[in-house]
Amino acid sequence: MSKDHFEVNRNTWNEKVKVHSESEMYDLEAFKNGKSSLMTYELEALGDVKGKSLLHLQCHFGQDTLSWSRLGAKCVGIDLSDEGIALAKSLNDELNLDAKFTRCNVLDTSEYIKEKFDIVFTSYGVIGWLPDLKPWGQMIADRLHKGGTFYIVEFHPIVWMFDYLDGKSIMKYGYMQDDAIYEEYEGTYADEGSKMVSKEYGWNHGLSEVINALIEAGLKIDYLNEYDESPYNVLPDLVKTKSGNYVTKDKLYPLLFEIKATKL
Repeated sequence: MSKDHFEVNRNTWNEKVKVHSESEMYDLEAFKNGKSSLMTYELEALGDVKGKSLLHLQCHFGQDTLSWSRLGAKCVGIDLSDEGIALAKSLNDELNLDAKFTRCNVLDTSEYIKEKFDIVFTSYGVIGWLPDLKPWGQMIADRLHKGGTFYIVEFHPIVWMFDYLDGKSIMKYGYMQDDAIYEEYEGTYADEGSKMVSKEYGWNHGLSEVINALIEAGLKIDYLNEYDESPYNVLPDLVKTKSGNYVTKDKLYPLLFEIKATKL
């Protein structure tokens, strides 16, 4: 079934690219004028990337890929969305950068990209689009040089247990739920007022599933950190902190996790 699921998601993301590229959240003009789209978590985790090769999985329309490129990394970005990759390529040309972009399903990356990388990077709202993380973990290991680094910063699995569609947070989905979650709603996280209708399939993955997919593929986990704040104001009723991040009012559960791992 998941081929159909991916096709539905691809169509939705093609529409989202058009909306997101014009949204305040992605602020394309500021980005074109030199503003980085990267957040403190990934910048601190990966440090100096100058001269390193970097594969960015599920890159949307390439802002983070191109931000790494501006920092001197030799970047390749992949994404499921045709529109996303087309816009990423045109931004790369416009900004005179040297990133490469390929449209493919993230699970098929190794069929399209044969080289190995110093860093594989992915962030914020990525693994929920994948039904099974074992082939994901294996692909990451396959694309890394020995001693290479994998880094993910992602919304915490507890966040995905809630349904947010009516502007409230109602616990509805299983932490370890195997079944796909289908949602259909108007608007998008970057522009709630948009009239586009998102139709999307997602899957919940507990932390043990994420960690074990990487360990089984031959990666050594350097660390797992959890945070009760997020750089993105994408859930109802979040409160802005002095650091510029967002927290839930009661801070009862984490909003993000990050994992850094090394290929042995």
